[in-house]
Order: sequence, then structure tokens, then C-alpha cells
Amino acid sequence: MLSFRGSRNPLSQATTEPTIAIHIRYFAILREHLGRGEEQLNVPVGTTAGAVFPIVTASQPRLAGLQRSVMLMVNEDYVRGDHVLHNGDELAFIPPVSGGEGAPARLFLVTEAVLDPRAVEALVAADNAGAIVTFTGTVRDHARERDVIGLDYEAYAPAAEKQLGSIGIEIVARWPSVRTAIHHRTGYLVPGVASVVIACSSPHRAEAFAAASYAIERIKEIVPIWKKEHYTDGSTWIGSEAEYQAEIKRP
Repeated sequence: MLSFRGSRNPLSQATTEPTIAIHIRYFAILREHLGRGEEQLNVPVGTTAGAVFPIVTASQPRLAGLQRSVMLMVNEDYVRGDHVLHNGDELAFIPPVSGGEGAPARLFLVTEAVLDPRAVEALVAADNAGAIVTFTGTVRDHARERDVIGLDYEAYAPAAEKQLGSIGIEIVARWPSVRTAIHHRTGYLVPGVASVVIACSSPHRAEAFAAASYAIERIKEIVPIWKKEHYTDGSTWIGSEAEYQAEIKRP
């Protein structure tokens, strides 16, 4: 149970559990809809960063859909949702940048829609970005010594988007100045069509290049997206793209 200091207590009863005090900060769409930019809260010992969001936004149901795309920062460092909060922590909710017609644009997205590399780049653009590196992965027409006529991408979308976000957090941990957006396609795609777009911005190009390369390798390793390759003479599900790439590089 959470209790708010001051008059903004959404709960009717105070908790008797041991608590810690944390400072919450809201930005952009969250700040406007909640009507406040920050506040102090008392939360039970052991509360995680991710557990706070549905409570503080309970009065604004339309904000619930943002939870998967909002990133979390504790004391100005990105963290996962299972990060345990401590007394005196500052928890900031970092919403996605706004897209067309007021709809939120997602930094980490799995979609059946056609991918637009320029739109993904726009998600990470900033005045201090001296470099934006964009990687676009496309369906190739030959693999495993066979002609490829198309690929079927299937994803466990909620988990895949969560893992894409985790990659973004990993990148910030390695290269703090880098901002990342990743969009991945699902469905049937023919050769030449973009299946994934990764955009990384940074004040310096070296970090942006390194982050983009890191992201595509991690996608192959941890994101629950599968593909079925269709050939002129049959089709097969591909178990591990990372293992295949390692195999073709061996002498």
C-alpha cells in the first residue's frame, strides 16, 4: 500500500507497514494529465520502481497504456521495473516522445506495420546529438545455401517489447549518453523489406555505432521473436539466428 504526503492520498487508509520515503518526478504527458510535476510518497519497504506507476496513475486510466513504453530512472540512472527502491530515492518516469496527433510514439515497438527508419530516428533526435546511427535489417533473398522468397516473423509481442526496452537500459549502462529506439516487424515479409530498425543517438559517433551493433546482437540473443524461412522448395523455422551467424563465420 502506498501513502502520499500532503493532500494527494489516493487511498482511504494509511498503512501500518514499515515504509520509506521516495521522491517522484513526472514529465510531459504524465505531468499534464496528473496535474503535478513531482511529489513525495511513502511506500512499503521492498517496493519496486515498476510497482509505483499503476498506483500513481490510477486516477487517469488513459495513462495505463503508457506503462510498457515508460522508462524508469532512479537517482538519474535507468533501472528495470524490478529495481527495489530505498529511502530517499528519486524515481522519475520517462514517457515516450509524442507522436502524430498526440499519440505516444514508442521507443521499443513490435508491429505488423511497415517500418520507417526516418520516424525511428526522430524518436532519438536531440540538440546534443552529434551522431545518429541507424541500422536497418532487411530480408535477404538467400540463406543457408537456398533461395529465400519470404520470411514469417512471429513474436510474443509484450515480452519482446519488454526485452527491447531492457536492451535500451543495457545500452545506457554501457554508454550513458546514448538514446536508443528499436522497432521490429512481424508477419510475412519479402526480400528487401525492412524487418528491424535500430536508431542510436549520441553526442559522439563512436558510442552510437557501438550501441547499434550491440543492440542487434542482443536482439538475436534475448528477444522472443521467431522467423520461418520460405524457400522455392519448402520452408523451415529458424531456431537461433545468433547460432547460425556464428556457424557461417567458422572456417
